[in-house]
Amino acid sequence: MTTETANASPAPPAVALAVAGLSHAYGERRALDDVSFEMRAGRFTALLGPNGAGKSTLFALITRLFDTRAGAITIAGRDLSSTGAAALAPLGVVFQQTTLDLDLTVRQNLRYFARLRGMSIRDADKRIDEELDRLEMRERLKEKVRNLNGGHRRRVEIARALLHDPRVVLLDEATVGLDVPSRKSIVAHVHELARDRGIAILWATHLIDEILPGDDLIVLHKGRIIESGGVSDVVARSGAADLDAAFAQLTRKDAPAEGAAA
Repeated sequence: MTTETANASPAPPAVALAVAGLSHAYGERRALDDVSFEMRAGRFTALLGPNGAGKSTLFALITRLFDTRAGAITIAGRDLSSTGAAALAPLGVVFQQTTLDLDLTVRQNLRYFARLRGMSIRDADKRIDEELDRLEMRERLKEKVRNLNGGHRRRVEIARALLHDPRVVLLDEATVGLDVPSRKSIVAHVHELARDRGIAILWATHLIDEILPGDDLIVLHKGRIIESGGVSDVVARSGAADLDAAFAQLTRKDAPAEGAAA
């Protein structure tokens, strides 16, 4: 090993998700305006914005719920526009609204999703047990989802998003409607996914207390990114005392964007 090699800085984590020049409008209403950012493996990135900022629209475009002609999205090196559904293979998603079948058990819901992903029953059950163990939900495997509380349903949805071992996981307002202990538990678990398993997390929220000082941050307001970087750096640049004050200052300064929408 040469001296140069020994002293070289470690390479930065690979880019897991890249969004470039993304714009979208609903008729005359502009929901996103030239949005660009990158996320790296093993990082928790908070997408912070008030209700109506465009967070759900961004998620809908990344997951191809609908398409746009303006901009590019790359997931784990795969261009979404040219590789189509194959580009979504490394992606896991937890949407704001629950999408579980209430009349199926936890295992049945997770098995169904795993089969859609092409997993065998044997592999699916192994992964289901592993993910539910991590989420302390193994004992509820045979319960119908209808009988679970909101926090437990969210845990099942997180387990489902992880079954196929994704490299990127999107979570859209994943703690909405949950009590404080459930919120804190889920936020802590998702941070662990980034730190311990190298997953790139995009966590959309309007709740500042879900964001930690060491996280990466994207501030989205009226369809535009108005600030981004490490949380500590964003606060320092604003001159504010904390992220609450920095966010209030940033959104207050931001001039109204004509026709912006959620």
